[in-house]
Amino acid sequence: MDTEATHPERDLPPDAERRPGRGSRFALSRRTAALIGIAWAAVLLLLGHFVVQPFQIPSRSMEPTLQVGDRVIVNKFAYRFGDRPERGDVVVFDGTGSFVRTPAEENPVAGLVRGAARALGLAEPDGTDFVKRVVGVGGDRVKCCDKGGRVEVNGVPVEERYLYPGDTPSSVRFDIAVPRGTLWVMGDHRSQSSDSRDHLGSPGGGVVPVDMVIGRADWIGWPARRWSAVEATGAFEAVPDPPAPGSAGSGGGRG
Repeated sequence: MDTEATHPERDLPPDAERRPGRGSRFALSRRTAALIGIAWAAVLLLLGHFVVQPFQIPSRSMEPTLQVGDRVIVNKFAYRFGDRPERGDVVVFDGTGSFVRTPAEENPVAGLVRGAARALGLAEPDGTDFVKRVVGVGGDRVKCCDKGGRVEVNGVPVEERYLYPGDTPSSVRFDIAVPRGTLWVMGDHRSQSSDSRDHLGSPGGGVVPVDMVIGRADWIGWPARRWSAVEATGAFEAVPDPPAPGSAGSGGGRG
């Protein structure tokens, strides 16, 4: 009788007793993977908010330095500890109030989803975000053009070798004293760039408050064939510092 009672168990597959446990391990593995994925997404979002953020290039305004579809890594720490944007830096900034009017309010949930996608570099930048090169800082006098067709900063002509081949430094003449705490910015592809020149008559006067700078574009992270640092330029090395506030020759507004 005891022998016959064990026959049904002998007919079961050898691993029958292990199947429930194995299924549980797989289920646990899937849950673990989901938790890891959520944790990584949270880490990336935090990094994107505080440290570095991918930024997708939407236009030709910074060619040849940056091309449409490039994803640049924006260093948000670059100006967090007292450092200020310098001439020649490629910066990403919020143009609200300077390049664009204050945008209409959007649905909070849609805004949160869109913001998360942008923080991960999965969506095009907000319509208020721009990437340009700093040509003048607060206190500088920026003028175009000299007899050689070049931009002058504080009386010194600048050889802008980063410009798109065939472009002139500017088809628009201007003479601006950059107010303290602001930046004069221009694209490298001048004929395709809507920049400080195009906003001279706007309420912001064409300049961007330093406080609206999101960070400095330091690296091209994608596509893989474009992996590289955004090269620094020596174009402004000969430009002298602007006059100190309150000294003769200092001031703000248009020159």
